[in-house]
Amino acid sequence: MNAKNQARLRRARKTRAKIAELKSMRLSVHRTNSHIYAQVFSSCGSKVLASASSLEPEVRKDLTNGGNIGAASVIGKLIAERAKKAGIEQVAFDRGGFQYHGRVKALAEAAREAGLKF
Repeated sequence: MNAKNQARLRRARKTRAKIAELKSMRLSVHRTNSHIYAQVFSSCGSKVLASASSLEPEVRKDLTNGGNIGAASVIGKLIAERAKKAGIEQVAFDRGGFQYHGRVKALAEAAREAGLKF
């Protein structure tokens, strides 16, 4: 594992520790060069309550590229809809150590617009 990834995981650990202290549901984001993933975890952190990614077949047919801001916005809307369907209104945003910029920011803003509060 390279130093850049280790630093990202260290930042992520700090955030997750703070969210665990708050005992709130967690919207976690992970991005790769070609895709973006989002999951809502229970307050104990052991159970995935809702998930969405740019790998899903119904999402892929609408997207030309899963690794851009457009795809992140679609995933943000989708995760918010699925979370609301599961009865979740309020979450804590876990950016996974990634900078709040570009795709991560687009996903967060789309989720907020779709009615998720964080």
